[in-house]
Amino acid sequence: MDITTPQMVAIPKETDHLEQGKYGPIFPRTPACYGFTIIADIKPGRAEAIRNHGHTLVNALESDPHLLAPLKLHYLRWVLFDDDTRFLYQGIFDTDFDKYTEDAVALFSKVGVSTVFENLVGFPEDWKSNPEAFVRYVREHQCPSFIEYGEYPYVTAAEIKKALRVKSALSEMLDQMQ
Repeated sequence: MDITTPQMVAIPKETDHLEQGKYGPIFPRTPACYGFTIIADIKPGRAEAIRNHGHTLVNALESDPHLLAPLKLHYLRWVLFDDDTRFLYQGIFDTDFDKYTEDAVALFSKVGVSTVFENLVGFPEDWKSNPEAFVRYVREHQCPSFIEYGEYPYVTAAEIKKALRVKSALSEMLDQMQ
């Protein structure tokens, strides 16, 4: 696989032919790795709680930069829109959907952190003890991609970090030679 040539794939609308995982179809790994987008209604008056939850996660990551490492994330994006009545969650990561969601439930339960999804209409209150309900909610609110592009296709976050460490070490070595 040539990781230096950008690639794009079209993802079929029909999922009947896809391998079935524990919680439904396993979407294929794309040049952008794995990921999903959720769009959901916010419980009335909870938009500020979502913003505050974001700040809580920022502070938690400042204390422990590796807090979210088990999720194998590349990127995570939260968006409030439609006058703070709807929420978009977009994550790009290196594991398939089933593993990511199970890891997320386990991680948040372990560290005693709530999920931002608790502020969304219809999110199950028993999500910590009922991962299936968590996954069902995510699946019901998922908006699958139909095109995904990767400038450096199929490269994991770990591979990117390794390449950056090599680059840094090489730069340091070259600086010392001068």
